[in-house]
Amino acid sequence: MSKQDTSGRGEPSAHHDGDGQDRDLATELAELARLLQQEPDGDTVLAGFVSAALRLIPGADEGSVSVVLGRKNVGSRVPSGPLPARIDALQMETGEGPCLQAAYEHQTVRVPDMGAEQRWPKFAERAAEAGARGMLSIQIWVTGDDLGALNLYSYEANGFTDESENIGLLIASHAAVAFAEAEESRQLREAVDSRDIIGQAKGILMERHKITAEQAFMVLTQASSRTQSKLRKVVDHLVATGELAGGDQSPRI
Repeated sequence: MSKQDTSGRGEPSAHHDGDGQDRDLATELAELARLLQQEPDGDTVLAGFVSAALRLIPGADEGSVSVVLGRKNVGSRVPSGPLPARIDALQMETGEGPCLQAAYEHQTVRVPDMGAEQRWPKFAERAAEAGARGMLSIQIWVTGDDLGALNLYSYEANGFTDESENIGLLIASHAAVAFAEAEESRQLREAVDSRDIIGQAKGILMERHKITAEQAFMVLTQASSRTQSKLRKVVDHLVATGELAGGDQSPRI
């Protein structure tokens, strides 16, 4: 079943021929990135770009962002349906597939007909049986042994074209920038929140035991070491319950 028949996403507006239309598409994606920058987390940003990919890329029926950790552990983020999650699971089971190759060997990998694919025989046979007849994988980011790739799936063979690749690359480039900014903002918020709650925990100990800020922080780190817990967990427990983790209320300074 094709996208043209069922979803309405294969309308002429999704096809951009000529420099003027390419600029219009780039402007649209830049505006999408600007709007998504206001969202609180990276998954929301990625979901917005997957939605845009399904609307704009010829042949794309399903999509997701695959995240690969340590070059082998493949997981789906923001999948549009069960198919992307299943295909990512197959890549992890077989240790091969277009997502891995897109990230580590090429920026873009197209699979015209999964039933005739020879590059990853174990993966291709099972992916075709699952319903992915065509696939397009585009690198979004690589950090050390971790990577992210935009994966698009077609229910029909030969659904992806050169135009699909060109639009996909444009979407992936905007997604990479927006996602990086969202992650930077998230990390900054987490750092601020962490400093705030550590300050609260130190204040509790300073008031309770009449000690300095430096001594209060030492008490927290000692509790973390004694209980073999992360400092943030010790701090959260103290602020939430008023008790020092491990049940020892006397500061060791």
